[in-house]
Amino acid sequence: MQKSELKHEIKELTKLYEDVLSMINLESLDNEIKKLDQLTYDQAFWNDSSKAQVIVKELKTLKKKQDSIFSLKAIYDEIQIVYEFILLEEDMEDEFVELSKKLREKAEKLSVELLLVDEDDKLNAIIEIHPGAGGTESQDWAEMLFRMYKRYGELSNYEFELLDYQKGDEAGIKSVTFSLRGENAYGYLKAENGVHRLVRISPFDSGGRRHTSFAGVIIIPEIDDSIIVEIDEKDLKIDTFRSSGAGGQSVNTTDSAVRITHLPTKLVVNVQNERSQFKNRDKAMQILKAKLYQLELEKKKAEISSYRSDSSLISFGSQIRSYVMHPYAMVKDHRTNIETGAVSKVLDGNIDNFIYGYLKMLVRGE
Repeated sequence: MQKSELKHEIKELTKLYEDVLSMINLESLDNEIKKLDQLTYDQAFWNDSSKAQVIVKELKTLKKKQDSIFSLKAIYDEIQIVYEFILLEEDMEDEFVELSKKLREKAEKLSVELLLVDEDDKLNAIIEIHPGAGGTESQDWAEMLFRMYKRYGELSNYEFELLDYQKGDEAGIKSVTFSLRGENAYGYLKAENGVHRLVRISPFDSGGRRHTSFAGVIIIPEIDDSIIVEIDEKDLKIDTFRSSGAGGQSVNTTDSAVRITHLPTKLVVNVQNERSQFKNRDKAMQILKAKLYQLELEKKKAEISSYRSDSSLISFGSQIRSYVMHPYAMVKDHRTNIETGAVSKVLDGNIDNFIYGYLKMLVRGE
């Protein structure tokens, strides 16, 4: 690498570093951490455990953000030192290239994290996947998406919980509901809300023809104790039925699964992951509250339909992203125009570039 190239690179890295730091008031962040930390030393702090847990979670989030900024600064300082050694004719270009890559990746992740300022962004995410028209093809595609998000959760160190799983007739799934819990889970995953389209040679077509399948992904914030949603019991229809787990294994031989229908909005929630009917009912009510809360938010934005399970919307022309496996390999997000040829990598949960691109687009107001 020529010295002129090195100079240009260090200039770009410095700008990137300074741009990220300009997005946050470090003094304000430090003061907020000290303020919340001081609250935890109060003898009466744990008298209200729900409130205490919200504060502890917020404190943990802020400290992690601060640690990320310190980590970015440490990498940048190291780059400066290596750069000085290179100018003194030391053979450290490999270290410089490696640190540059590290800084860019860290800065990208941190800059997106700093964009998550909505109150709901910090919440956990509930994900529903529904196949579109097309029978086995679409049901199989829905299961592929289920695996993709499960892998994404593993890569992001999120906690996974399966809430409802309706197996397809021949393959795949009729629907699935699960949660991913972790820092800013909803903030990131809200980028995935919409219709996803798959183009491939069907493994279910003996003629080896190309098929197009659709599946709808619905992302809902899992509301916590800080958000209150009132529900009139008279507006609910509650049914119980026998549970069956993923793959058809029996979860219980009693009617422990619960289906709750909110009559005014026609919202339906199924939960069958627990052996206890009461636990399933509590979880179903939590999800219903989250759906009603999300619905209220979307009323204000006049976008209610995007959060409803309407299979008629899961069709050609409404997709947010296409996954093409034949006649060429490409995944393209139609909102941001971000694309990659690494289809297998994407389906294995590597979707950060699509999420980051969408969140940046939101901030630009596009």
